[in-house]
Amino acid sequence: MKRLGLIVNPIAGMGGAVGLKGTDGELTLRKAISLGAKPVAPARAELFLQCLKPVNDRIQLLAGAGIMGEYAAKHTGFQCTPIGERSEKTRADDTRAHVEVIVSKGVDLLVFCGGDGTARDIMNAAGTRLPVLGVPTGVKMHSAVFAVKPESAADLATSFLFGNLPLREAEVMDIDEEAFRQGRLSAQLYGYMLVPYEPRSIQSVKVASPSTEVEMRNQAAIAVYLLDKVLEPNVIYILGPGTTTRTLTDLLGEEKTLLGVDLLRDRKVIARDVNEREILERTKGKKAKIIVTPIGGQGFIFGRGNQQISPAVIKQTGKHSIIVIATKRKLEEMGRLRIDSGDPELDRQMRGHIRVVVDYGEEHIVPIE
Repeated sequence: MKRLGLIVNPIAGMGGAVGLKGTDGELTLRKAISLGAKPVAPARAELFLQCLKPVNDRIQLLAGAGIMGEYAAKHTGFQCTPIGERSEKTRADDTRAHVEVIVSKGVDLLVFCGGDGTARDIMNAAGTRLPVLGVPTGVKMHSAVFAVKPESAADLATSFLFGNLPLREAEVMDIDEEAFRQGRLSAQLYGYMLVPYEPRSIQSVKVASPSTEVEMRNQAAIAVYLLDKVLEPNVIYILGPGTTTRTLTDLLGEEKTLLGVDLLRDRKVIARDVNEREILERTKGKKAKIIVTPIGGQGFIFGRGNQQISPAVIKQTGKHSIIVIATKRKLEEMGRLRIDSGDPELDRQMRGHIRVVVDYGEEHIVPIE
């Protein structure tokens, strides 16, 4: 029998679809709930455990009590030993206290469901005393301690517990959420944790686009091509975050939210920093398309930093209405694209290949995993 620890941060990721770019702090959580935010972490935990079912009878599970892991285990048919007291509200202190107990029990692997903030809490309590693996559930997701999706986390956990998967020290990163909401990205390295490593299943640290002349010329060429050959009248374009998408609005003399999602129609920004609900309302019954650029170093086109473009938005718009743009440097470094929308069936439908605009009149066919 292998001993597996599980901790779920039940509020992780709630700020994504409502456009808050994180859920750190009580005030932010209250605002997220007032905007209609729903928990996403429990479902992600259950998906992870469901994919772990083939080795259920070979695992002794220790899970945070109640909403911090126990309920997800019970919903998926896992027997577990609850850690701590059940509570309807949880804090970072609860996470750290649960980690201390799990470490003392000598588990073989600790899995957590959360984002960068949760990773910091786990690291502060555990350090490098035991192997740790993150199930991606948050909004920011800059750290390199996360599997690329819950299904990959189950594969990694199984290979590590019952195989010979190696460990490596992986970076724990986090950003200033308040600065992020104001359009300033300030990422910081906080430390390292020991993580089971398989390069195709673990996400890399997010890499910002360099401000070189070559990069900016490439971004400008992509934007000019979109203006000349792609943009259609009376179509609403849902513009994802990033400097490459912002270059398009810069050429139009329009202001774009660098780290948010905006709506463009007839070459004018008609709504800035919109959330999922606003996108669905403004595009309902209208022709709309999505323009996104992949996360540097990670390759995600959906599910990291742009959760406002939710599965519901993609389905309403149509998966064939997605336009992906990326500079040649960025695409060469990644080699492939990823999607972790939160809807496993949609992700499966999106797998295959997609056209990516990489320069004026130049497109590459790129695989999506």
